[in-house]
Amino acid sequence: MISKFLSKLKSILFKSAVTPETPLKKEKKAVKSAKTKTKTKTKTKTKAVNSKKNIETLTTLPGVGAKSAKALYEAGFKTTKAVIAADEKDLLAVSGVGINLVKKLKKLK
Repeated sequence: MISKFLSKLKSILFKSAVTPETPLKKEKKAVKSAKTKTKTKTKTKTKAVNSKKNIETLTTLPGVGAKSAKALYEAGFKTTKAVIAADEKDLLAVSGVGINLVKKLKKLK
């Protein structure tokens, strides 16, 4: 009876200590989490690149510099068409945009 107990105890102790599946499972989880982090970083980078491109296209408008283009972009005017089609009051609400810039933009209509 004691020998059965000891053999069962050994099997329990050695199974938990030397399970070949445990390190593999942890390794697989680590690989999955690394892949997820990479995808998230890529999405963030593409959004940053897209925003930079949109801000650069806004600077093609007459009188719009880098600072006012960034302010317009952050206010929700993502394209040059959106800026040109916007109401004067909406444009004046953006910090860094004055009446002279609004007049230049309204001439483009």
